[in-house]
Amino acid sequence: MAISQVNFYSKALKREVTFNALLPLDRTDMFGHGNTEERPFKSLYLLHGYSGNYMDWLSLSRIRELSHKYNIAVFMPSGENNFYLDDNDKGELFGEYIGKELVTFTRKMFPLSTKREDTFIGGLSMGGYGAIRNGLKYAGNFSRIIALSSAIITYRIAGISTDHKDEVADYKYYRRVFGDLNLLMGSDRDPEALVLKLIETKVEIPKIYIACGTEDFLLDVNQKFHDFLVSKKVNVTYRETEGGHTFDFWNNYIEKAILWATHNSEN
Repeated sequence: MAISQVNFYSKALKREVTFNALLPLDRTDMFGHGNTEERPFKSLYLLHGYSGNYMDWLSLSRIRELSHKYNIAVFMPSGENNFYLDDNDKGELFGEYIGKELVTFTRKMFPLSTKREDTFIGGLSMGGYGAIRNGLKYAGNFSRIIALSSAIITYRIAGISTDHKDEVADYKYYRRVFGDLNLLMGSDRDPEALVLKLIETKVEIPKIYIACGTEDFLLDVNQKFHDFLVSKKVNVTYRETEGGHTFDFWNNYIEKAILWATHNSEN
């Protein structure tokens, strides 16, 4: 197993960024000097939650074990607290970085499959929203989306008043990250709108795996998005079982989701 921390200059973010990479091979294999029998690898771009960073999955989950077990490369970038969305005013294009630039860069650096069917995106909480939004926005790059306890808060914050404040943030934060909240629904930050656009343009929609705990404060928005996907006949696997907004739940379901992605299972 090779664990790498990579720094490179991101054109989308206009600065140097860092991400962690897991590859189930010896370090000499990574750069083309060893056994090539198991190449190229399927890949998973795995996103952290609000207030987290590129170390979260590596430090708090079983992802190193699962990368080896399922023979899949895993890349863990930082999205800061920007919900993996583009901030055009600041010139920080997190969506483009995650959905396009990082995929291109890692394919050049590591022995990865360039096939859409071998490329997945996933995340938890804020990262679950980021995986859904960018998996749909860049549907040509990803065949499967893993969404755990996803913060699909577009349902809650669209049209909120200027004095709004909830358990995550307030109006000013949401306005900065999501733009004009009165225009949020129907924009490319609205997962439902992205699905409808893919249907309209006859672009293949990535298969989606959603899991959320029955004690999770985001359960209602996950249920709502699932119901929408079913109504539009999108291929979605939905799991709702006991659990909260914790790594106990995410550790359980990230393995099930990786198995689903790599083996076309119904876990």
